[in-house]
Amino acid sequence: MNIDEFYLLRCIQLAKNGLGTTAPNPMVGAVLVQNGKIIGEGYTSAYGGPHAEVNAIESVSKTSLLPSATLYVTLEPCSHFGKTPPCADVIIKHKIPKVVIGIQDPHDKVAGKGIKKLTEAGIEVHVGVLKKNCEEHHQRFLTYQTKNRPYIILKWAESADGYLAPDTSKRHLRPEPYWITNAYSRQLVHQWRSQEQAILVGTNTVIKDNPSLTARDWKGKSPIRIILDRQLRLKPHQRIFKPDAPTIVVHDIQNTPLGFNGIDYEALDFNNDPIPQLCTMMHRRQITSVIVEGGAKTLQSFIDNNLWDEARIFKNDVVFKTGLKAPVRLGKVISKVQVLNDTLTILKND
Repeated sequence: MNIDEFYLLRCIQLAKNGLGTTAPNPMVGAVLVQNGKIIGEGYTSAYGGPHAEVNAIESVSKTSLLPSATLYVTLEPCSHFGKTPPCADVIIKHKIPKVVIGIQDPHDKVAGKGIKKLTEAGIEVHVGVLKKNCEEHHQRFLTYQTKNRPYIILKWAESADGYLAPDTSKRHLRPEPYWITNAYSRQLVHQWRSQEQAILVGTNTVIKDNPSLTARDWKGKSPIRIILDRQLRLKPHQRIFKPDAPTIVVHDIQNTPLGFNGIDYEALDFNNDPIPQLCTMMHRRQITSVIVEGGAKTLQSFIDNNLWDEARIFKNDVVFKTGLKAPVRLGKVISKVQVLNDTLTILKND
């Protein structure tokens, strides 16, 4: 590992502090180095706040060092006005002579323009250091920008014999989740929810489990709830209609919503495959990542459309023998860990 790679790794480490707060902006990390010492660090603030480069520059106590410093950053500095001024202009203003960039920004308002602005100002620019690592780190943002859809995470828990839930005769009389996983795995799921912009489930999951779909067991923001309710069968008493998180109900264009207070509605044409339409809708709403948590039909529909990026699957030693079958597993296993008696397998769509 050379010295540039060393500092880029630190940038990635810093950038992860923005997970769950920066979207739809990317979570960028930046480090300023002068004479072999780190003099400033920063990562992207919550959406609407300063970007990583600005935070790194503002963290420097002795600004006279900046004209002899090198800026390391995971993603090309922006060159346009958005919620904040262009980062490229701030870098030029402080006469930072060298910038090392992980990857170019594919956003059409940037896409090399930030790099061009820096080089035209006489700044030495190097692009592509730890490119693969930076691409993996920025996978949500890159998927949103290049595929015009959010980064899609499929998540489910299944029994040892491959069922999502037991036969209905074994379930409670009132709709509640039938837990396969242990409490630690469930808390981990709440952490995941706090890291992504949205969570998506189908009608039957809401009817059978009456879930809240919030991050209540983890400190952080709850995701936007997206509920597929083609025929508008859901009722006001269900937990997803509580005002503890934004909710979008997706229904068939032929149905008229009842208009529960504070609920957003989106009409799709269910006579055609709704999954690609869902992806388009989420992209339009600037949703860069979504966790699909069920049910079996909804999960399988994303798999059948090959519209998924990652799957996180819990498996327990419980045996149901009959019940609701889990989706068909696809993809490349990238990790497998134990959470007490639960096995968590993470797959990537290869």
